[in-house]
Amino acid sequence: MNDETAVLADSSSGRVPMLTRASFAAQVLQGEGPIAVEFMSYGCAHCRAIEPILQQVAAMVKGKEKIFQVNVAVDQGLADSFAIQGTPTIVMFLNGEEAGRVEGASPNLSSVLTAVTQPFE
Repeated sequence: MNDETAVLADSSSGRVPMLTRASFAAQVLQGEGPIAVEFMSYGCAHCRAIEPILQQVAAMVKGKEKIFQVNVAVDQGLADSFAIQGTPTIVMFLNGEEAGRVEGASPNLSSVLTAVTQPFE
């Protein structure tokens, strides 16, 4: 299974797909439309707190926006290339270009929904 297949298989499970350095360019930088990427770590309590909320938001915006995650503990170089200073950081992309970011997202539905949709309104 290649990285693209892994992403597609993960998205069919209802969970936010996890990207790697290998799949990031194709899915985000070459992607079309609005895309939000949460740079996270499983060792981060705030990241674990917003994960179920991010899953809900992904279901709410499905078909209008794509949402992915990047585990900075696994892909630190990818986090460095986007100057991620802490987790969670949600970076929004529009047609492959950064359109905004939120650092330390609040773990409630309305703040996460606003964070991932506001740059595209």
